[in-house]
Amino acid sequence: QVQLVESGGGLVQAGGSLRLSCAASGRTFSGYAMGWFRQAPGKEREFAAAISWSGSRTYYADSVKGRFTISKDNAKNTVFLQMNSLKPEDTAVYYCAADGRKYYSGTNYHSQQLYNTWGQGTQVTVSS
Repeated sequence: QVQLVESGGGLVQAGGSLRLSCAASGRTFSGYAMGWFRQAPGKEREFAAAISWSGSRTYYADSVKGRFTISKDNAKNTVFLQMNSLKPEDTAVYYCAADGRKYYSGTNYHSQQLYNTWGQGTQVTVSS
C-alpha cells in the first residue's frame, strides 16, 4: 500500500523557518511529480508548491514564491518543503501529494486532481 507521511511541522514565530518532509513508502516516487498543498482553518485546501518528476522544474503559488523551496531526494524517496520568512497567514495543515501518472509532462501541477495519493498532513502554526 502506497503511503505518504509528512513531518516537520510545528509552532514558529513570524520570520522563522521550518522544513517539512514527506516520506513515501510502498513504491518509488522517482518518476512522479510531487506537490505540497495547505489548508488554513475555515478555508479550502490550496496549492503551495510542486516539483516535476525529474526534479528539474518547480512551481509555486504566488503567496509563497521566493520564500518556499520544494526539493526531492529520489534515493530517500522523500520530498521536502523549506519554508523561510514565515508569516501568520502561512498557518495551515500542510499536505504532501503524489501524482499517479509516471513522467507527467503537463502543466497542471496546481490542480489537486493531478494527485492520487495524499498524506495525513502536518500542522504549521506561525505566531505574530
